[in-house]
Amino acid sequence: MIARRGLLGLSAAGLVAALGACSRDATTTSSTPGVSAADPTSTDGDRSVERITYGEDPSQYGDLYLPQGTPRGVVVVIHGGFWRDQYDLTLGAPLATSLAAAGWAAWNLEYRRTGTGVGGGGGNPETFDDVAAGIDKLADLGVDTSTVITLGHSAGGHLATWAASRGRYPAWEGGVDVTHVISQAGVLDLVGADAANLGAGAVADLLGHAPGPEDVPLDPQQQVPLEQPVWCLHGTDDANVPYSQSEQYVAAAGAAGGTAELVTIEGGDHFVVIDVTSETWSRTLAILDTIA
Repeated sequence: MIARRGLLGLSAAGLVAALGACSRDATTTSSTPGVSAADPTSTDGDRSVERITYGEDPSQYGDLYLPQGTPRGVVVVIHGGFWRDQYDLTLGAPLATSLAAAGWAAWNLEYRRTGTGVGGGGGNPETFDDVAAGIDKLADLGVDTSTVITLGHSAGGHLATWAASRGRYPAWEGGVDVTHVISQAGVLDLVGADAANLGAGAVADLLGHAPGPEDVPLDPQQQVPLEQPVWCLHGTDDANVPYSQSEQYVAAAGAAGGTAELVTIEGGDHFVVIDVTSETWSRTLAILDTIA
């Protein structure tokens, strides 16, 4: 296994090569509408995986993992990487595989990220538009959308929590509703994250400016409370996104009358929450068991 603290230091190519072994190789192609014939579809005894586009940009796609039998609900997996183009949905593949094995439909979502490389062209509003459109694509995929849980790590935790609020704003209202949120070491306070220079200016790169009161539609800390319940898992020894990001979000949400729970991982680093071999991931699956 790769040392978790070393992941952010890998190049894009090295990261994909290292983590790609966790995802299933394509064995066939698909003729399903909305699925590129060049994109992978694979099956095994426990699940099927299908790559499906939701827009014309090369980063507007997701991998749909389906379990055997009727899914318990849908979990939208949103990867992290400080919203930057050198990180992609291979980070979420092990989680989606585990979720499908546990009986969930998992929609491992890609989106445009900041930067000018492959996968770039994101920011404000493109990254947000893509997450909204990717979730809305579920309506076309033949899955029951009565339970839709967003599960995001780091910057993906920001997007997962933001996605639950999007119906408040005309630019993103309508479509498929998020019913529950699980944030894994999420960047939940953009103003605080920018002040702490998390990701060496990653928040300003995402927004196109330093965050402030005008960014309420994009900043979970400024949106409390949500109508949906939120679980925030965070390690106390996280050197990438401080534990205080989740701690303060949960406190603010609770004070505002929302339902939010802080799940503290004593001694946990930034990556323990996405290590599917860890006890922390077992705790995540246990949270899902309380939902469906």
